[in-house]
Amino acid sequence: MSSKDCKCTVTLDMAKQIVHAAEDEASKNKWNMVIVVVDNGGYMVAMERMDGAILGAIDVAHAKARTAIMFKRPTKAYDDMIGNEYPGARLLSNPEICPFEGGVPIMLNDEIIGAIGVSGNAPSNDGQVAEVGAKAMAR
Repeated sequence: MSSKDCKCTVTLDMAKQIVHAAEDEASKNKWNMVIVVVDNGGYMVAMERMDGAILGAIDVAHAKARTAIMFKRPTKAYDDMIGNEYPGARLLSNPEICPFEGGVPIMLNDEIIGAIGVSGNAPSNDGQVAEVGAKAMAR
């Protein structure tokens, strides 16, 4: 996709590509997950709950995706901060931050056009699947 084709937000077709790539990664590893893609305003474009994925992962995946788009960084950044002195536990007081790895901004032509959130396994595994999904737009 060229820059002139950029829609500046995730479209449904893009979201399907992203979900498909993420699902392939999760399936390859035998992880049952929930995958959510949001547009550049934080609104859900696509959601998939794989067979066997826990119900609680639905809201967590959505929160991860919203955090990644609203703060324009992977949620791993907040996950890493939790045990550190700055800003530490104060992050948890912000209801807009989901401080668990698994939320990643989606980039196209050096622009953030949305985000993916994945939940249902260990945070590092959620992050791995989210990264694969987010990179689907770079293909």
